[in-house]
Amino acid sequence: MAKRKITKTEKRVLEKLIFPEKFQVIKEETQLLHGELRDDLINLLSFGFVEAYERTGNKIALTSFYDTDNLQDFTFQATSKGLAEIKSR
Repeated sequence: MAKRKITKTEKRVLEKLIFPEKFQVIKEETQLLHGELRDDLINLLSFGFVEAYERTGNKIALTSFYDTDNLQDFTFQATSKGLAEIKSR
């Protein structure tokens, strides 16, 4: 299977996710539109470059169930695979 190249905007998103970040913070820091960021996060999640976390009060917990229509309700962080992808460029 051919390795998929990440886009410039996906790379920009990944670079912001060394530490857990909320959707809104990523949106502000990358200057992406809501739909663009949503699409990039869905791609990054599907390729295992990013993980989604649910926030309950002050705690965040990894979740494998996230609503793609409401990604703004989640927190995201790059996986080791995602960080390796940034370094390989």
